[in-house]
Amino acid sequence: MAKGKQSVGTPATVALTKANVQFSSHAYEHDPAAKSYGLEAAEALGLEPEQVFKTLLVEVDGKLTVGVVPVDKQLDLKAIAAAAGGKKAVMADPAAAERTTGYVVGGISPIGQKRPLPTVVDSTATDHATVYVSGGRRGLDIGLAPADLIAVTNARTAAIAR
Repeated sequence: MAKGKQSVGTPATVALTKANVQFSSHAYEHDPAAKSYGLEAAEALGLEPEQVFKTLLVEVDGKLTVGVVPVDKQLDLKAIAAAAGGKKAVMADPAAAERTTGYVVGGISPIGQKRPLPTVVDSTATDHATVYVSGGRRGLDIGLAPADLIAVTNARTAAIAR
């Protein structure tokens, strides 16, 4: 399923394969000067930004939580706090996000993280037959059905983008 030089894959592709989830791999040349990893991926892959989702880590009442929103939107901190059953959310420290997920910033996938975290996927994901999320490294996105993304991450959906 996965294309490219990596024979082992990333934790995300390994997790999807193990879960018998159909997905497609889409590699592109990452530009280190890109201001937005997500918008860079959408442009490089010729996809509409509302179909490409970024993975953001927040602390909801001190507990790390994953938010997955379209790359052309921002995460609504009040909305994700409410969706996660908390009162207040703040963006997580990038070093803590990397340590906890096992991925580097700009390549954090919601799938195959070192430690499963509560995950909230923006409800607009279900508007598409296929959504694209980071494949676990910069320059790699994976396409899959929104229902599969939600199932494999044990996510809930909510309107968390603005």
